[in-house]
Amino acid sequence: MPSVTYRRPGLVARDHVFRVPLCHDDPGAGEIEVFGREVVAPGKEDQRLPWLVYFQGGPGGKAERPVSTSAWLGRALQDHRVLLLDQRGTGRSTPANRQSLAGMSPAEQAEHLSHLRADSIVRDAEAIRAELVGDEPWTVLGQSFGGFCALTYLSLAPQGLRQVLITGGIPTLTGHADDVYRAAYPRTLRKNDAYFARYPHDAEIARRVVEHLAEHEVRMPTGERLTPERFQTLGIQLGQAGQFDALHYLLEEAFLGDTLSDTFLRGVDAVVSFAPRPLYAVLHESIYCQGTASRWSAHRVRAEFPEFDWTTAERVNFTGEMIYPWMFEQDPALVPLREAADLLAAKDDWPALYDLDQLARNEVPVAAAVYHDDMYVDRDHALESAERVRGARVWVTNEYEHDGVKASPAVLDRLLAMNRGDA
Repeated sequence: MPSVTYRRPGLVARDHVFRVPLCHDDPGAGEIEVFGREVVAPGKEDQRLPWLVYFQGGPGGKAERPVSTSAWLGRALQDHRVLLLDQRGTGRSTPANRQSLAGMSPAEQAEHLSHLRADSIVRDAEAIRAELVGDEPWTVLGQSFGGFCALTYLSLAPQGLRQVLITGGIPTLTGHADDVYRAAYPRTLRKNDAYFARYPHDAEIARRVVEHLAEHEVRMPTGERLTPERFQTLGIQLGQAGQFDALHYLLEEAFLGDTLSDTFLRGVDAVVSFAPRPLYAVLHESIYCQGTASRWSAHRVRAEFPEFDWTTAERVNFTGEMIYPWMFEQDPALVPLREAADLLAAKDDWPALYDLDQLARNEVPVAAAVYHDDMYVDRDHALESAERVRGARVWVTNEYEHDGVKASPAVLDRLLAMNRGDA
């Protein structure tokens, strides 16, 4: 049901809260709420505009909060009414975190969390479309994991789609999580190479930091311990525009004499804590699982890449978009979910997320931006999967990082033009 409408420069917004089944196949399992923010350009509030629903990256990422008209949103509002959807479990939707799940057993937690993947997100979207739009199909814009959701949408409910736009988010459709991480570790090493080529002195600082952490018990301002392996996870930033520099500016203030500075520790905590997005850690490997268990894939596969062992490698390399079981021992936001996470890692009966036959006969216009040097989504996997989607048009570019759609309106503009046949 809609709540208050409010205005800010460049947009008019209205909040919606929708009730959907936790399990769409079992209405008796209870209901949850899904929050959506409708956004339209000022002066167009009463116009009949086509709808565009935005699927945020993640998993476990809430929708963008429009403090201003960002690159893609400004372009979308020229000719669309936009729905910013907090995917189930995130943001203002019914939360799924250590606090909301505290009264459940680990098995109950795992069961609840198993209903937060792309297939459920898509079925939520279809229920919401029926309530907001009726029979009219809408456009989906999927960024990163949102692109994964878009391909699930094409598989499960293509009748709900006018067109699909994907940026940095075409997954392997058939590969195991191990395949994903065997491709991800070399890409992450290349980002490290590029980073240390730009800031060669930072290799010495990173080495000094990990050795200090190994010899001292260092606490961040929240009281959490900072360990060498947790410090390495700062590399999660390296695939986004401008974050090379952000990491450098953090490292250059690392030490105050022989002690790690409060400024540095506070900055590290802001990056490595999963308190704002626990589902990113809990569900990350499950987004690749179809009838298989991940069994902590990133952790197992890491052993094949000794370059990330700071104790023996010549250089301290930062890790990327990998989740490890020790995170559920070191991060207070994750500790209460450790047993549930183990159950999810062992789960081998995940349902299929993609229908290859449906994708092969697809009739929905699809345009996708594949970033040539994307650290998070493998280029070769993306291109191989795109070939399985009938009629999909792909733009491969090295002009942008993974978050290119947020950096320039030209990205969304080109995708829209591709689907019109103008590019």
